[in-house]
Amino acid sequence: MQIGYKLASEAFGPDELVRQAVLAEQAGFDFVEMSDHYHPWLDVQGHSSFTWTVFGAIAAKTERIGLATGVTCPTVRYHPAIIAQAAATLALISDGRFTLGVGSGERLNEHVVGQGFPNSVPERHARLREALEIIRLLWRGGYQSYDGTYLRLDDARVFDLPQESPLIAVAAGGPLSARIAAELGDGLFATEAEGALVDAYRGAGGDGPRYAEVPMAWAPDEDTAAQAALKTSRWAVTGWKVMSELPNPANFEAATTTVRKEDILAQFACGADPARYVEVAQPFVDAGFDRLVMQNAGPDPDGFIDFYQRELDRRLRALTPSA
Repeated sequence: MQIGYKLASEAFGPDELVRQAVLAEQAGFDFVEMSDHYHPWLDVQGHSSFTWTVFGAIAAKTERIGLATGVTCPTVRYHPAIIAQAAATLALISDGRFTLGVGSGERLNEHVVGQGFPNSVPERHARLREALEIIRLLWRGGYQSYDGTYLRLDDARVFDLPQESPLIAVAAGGPLSARIAAELGDGLFATEAEGALVDAYRGAGGDGPRYAEVPMAWAPDEDTAAQAALKTSRWAVTGWKVMSELPNPANFEAATTTVRKEDILAQFACGADPARYVEVAQPFVDAGFDRLVMQNAGPDPDGFIDFYQRELDRRLRALTPSA
């Protein structure tokens, strides 16, 4: 079991994200994970810096902790050739600590370049397949070309390659994307405690690490934590179908007006009771995930990191699947 810390790029500026990553390393986390967004989910969050630049600074200021995108979309806003180059560079300057998390994207971030965002989920999956094939091709070395249905590559070469390519963890929300993770990735990434995803991944031959984000909000008391999560992270209870489709923070604001504190408490571990955090994490372990990402939506990141080090680290690492 490995435990990661989610760097909330939508909630904090780049310097603060670097500072939190350094603290996470000192607290014993195995890795930090950061989304790759152009917009925050809600305007009240107020941030969305360039993930690749921030990770470069984190790599320079840390020594041990792993780095993972959670996740980037290599099909619309970026061409996969750019992601292949960026990931290879980050793997080099982090001494092999980088994992490339990829997914089929959200309209929130991908529509901004004016090329649209596919309405069809099968097309999104097909684009992701082609993107992963291009990334793998470029990591072989030499000049490469590719002529796909949606994506093309023309005589391109990534000159600076690590001796070992970064692991690729593929985000899945259903069995079809889990199969892509098994066939073209090295690991699985998910946001829900769905054992069926892990089963589909394993059934298609996947045997790599399985990442999952565990929702929580730390504060000294439950109400303060829940209110903070309701203010900044209520979008998380809408489900992936909503999260992947809406184009702007204003749309998420409108779509989440009916979310209540009770909805947050039902899904998030809120407050300072370690038992509740273990309770929320256990279903992810039962589902077969072995990389748990602590996604803290509370108002005090330093307080949460201290709480994790004192109260959670040992408890979470001791978790095993329920009988």
